[in-house]
Amino acid sequence: MPTYGFVIDQRRCIGCHACTVACKSENQVPVGVFRTWVKSVEKGTYPNTRRHFLVQRCNHCANSPCTTICPTSALYRRKDGIVDFDNRRCIGCKACMQACPYDAIYIDPATNTAAKCHYCAHRVEVGLEPACVLVCPTQAIISGDLDDPASRIARTLGRENVAVRRPEQGTQPKLWYVGAETAALEPAMFADPQGGMWSQHRDTSHGGHGQAIDLTALVRASGGSRGGGPGESVAAGYLTEGGQVNYNVAHETPWGGLVSAYLWTKSIAAGAFLLMAAALGVGIGERSALFGTAAPALALVFTLITAGLLVADLKRPERFYYLLTKGNWSSWLVKGGYVLVAFGAVSAVSLAAGLLDVGLLDGAARWLRWPGAILAVLAAVYTAFLFGQAEGRDFWQSPLLAPHLLAQAVLAGAAALLLVALAGAARPSELVFLAGALGVGLVAHAGFVAAELYTPHANTHVALAADALRAGRLAGRFWLVAAGVGVAAPLLALALGAVGALPSGIAAGAASVLALIGLLAFEDRWVAAGQSVPMS
Repeated sequence: MPTYGFVIDQRRCIGCHACTVACKSENQVPVGVFRTWVKSVEKGTYPNTRRHFLVQRCNHCANSPCTTICPTSALYRRKDGIVDFDNRRCIGCKACMQACPYDAIYIDPATNTAAKCHYCAHRVEVGLEPACVLVCPTQAIISGDLDDPASRIARTLGRENVAVRRPEQGTQPKLWYVGAETAALEPAMFADPQGGMWSQHRDTSHGGHGQAIDLTALVRASGGSRGGGPGESVAAGYLTEGGQVNYNVAHETPWGGLVSAYLWTKSIAAGAFLLMAAALGVGIGERSALFGTAAPALALVFTLITAGLLVADLKRPERFYYLLTKGNWSSWLVKGGYVLVAFGAVSAVSLAAGLLDVGLLDGAARWLRWPGAILAVLAAVYTAFLFGQAEGRDFWQSPLLAPHLLAQAVLAGAAALLLVALAGAARPSELVFLAGALGVGLVAHAGFVAAELYTPHANTHVALAADALRAGRLAGRFWLVAAGVGVAAPLLALALGAVGALPSGIAAGAASVLALIGLLAFEDRWVAAGQSVPMS
């Protein structure tokens, strides 16, 4: 069985885009999306300038993160090394787009399913070369069997110095470059212009507005204690030499407001149940309407809303059940789906017990309380493992994400339960317990945010995303709403209520509303920051 790959000799490439056109024609790729494209970078200072080309497409990785995260195995790696896709199984979750470090996957506007270069597998299977190889006028694109020492691709790899894109990702790409300019290989190295005559800019923003990479921020973010690796020093050198991306294709930002809202509603659901279990564990919530019915009701309702948001974010929502019937168990989307189903079921039993006050049901609810608490923790933190599988977005790979999500659940659950408690007749001990939990959640949330933004970062991609929140285009709403309204103001309100400067009920209510508003704003900015650094 052969193992296929590509070598692209950028010394031969003339930037004619014949490969792009042939790929579109052969595979009926719609207007506006691309399976293969030619990026050009201009480097230097006039009159000493030069244009460099880079042909980009799927890297057909041996350790492909897109196939791991795909919840329905719509993306899969064949025995011959080709990473192929089956759009009949795709639900359009866009997770593969986040997992691919090479920005090679797009959503086909005709089918609303994922698509990408599949090595013209239909041609290879009948002994033909991929269309891009056939039309290249300078034979810059080389394909073939990597395991055949007599093949042109194997001989090229044996004698030439080659490079791959983002080798630190450990994907083992099967696309090598000969003579590629470093500035073209690393997308975060140059500012991305907002378009010009006969050129396109790449859209890396949250919400569809173009974003330029601030090179001053790049040097600031990558200097000193922030790694100072080879990529950083090279970037600083290019800043003085001058350069820009001259041509690239636009790529959509896959996840937006629905994903941010899903993180928020899931935090409320998990936190409400977790605090219910904790209150009952310390003897506060016995025979309590707040913890007996309101807490499981919040958990159930917001779990259902979470599921609705997840389905609404799919490009093929009518296929949502594929997640459970065609599940790929390596994907945390599938594992998380089962966690939400189990957590919703436990919440429903607990709510029924509280409403019906039936002895047998109440006994079952008591027995399920602690397994339910475990499921609540899993519901809160499983997203950290899902975002960890999104290997194209380095900012989301933080080891602090799981405990941070748990802190957010405590914050959101306490705030939601406090609002319910203040609207009814809650016991003083319950209000004190929830206000304390809200304070702890706020402090922990602030601590995790500070650690993620101000501790040394793993690489330039992480540093750039953090800088976008600290001082870049995302900083305004982040500091004003997420930090100011969502953390500082609630803590101040709780402190004023504790010393009697404000009525305790007003202080707790204001703190709860502000904390929930701020957390939703934080989720929006955090999801945007992870997608703010270009990958191609």
